[in-house]
Amino acid sequence: MVRVEFLGPIKKEPLYLDAATLQDVANALNRDDKMKEWLQSCAVAVNDTLVSSLDTPLSDGDKISLLPPVCGG
Repeated sequence: MVRVEFLGPIKKEPLYLDAATLQDVANALNRDDKMKEWLQSCAVAVNDTLVSSLDTPLSDGDKISLLPPVCGG
């Protein structure tokens, strides 16, 4: 089981999923219309390391963080 954290303005409680790859996590999150929008613009980190491939393998206990874009001055 992996923990999915939603940072910043997403304001969603952590989610626990059985997932072998980030593609599994993306498939689960895409079922939520609000999350679909965020997934298009968020960076993703696995155990605090940025990743870009949905083929990234996951292990039991991994932490996935969705990092929305930030703007400021």
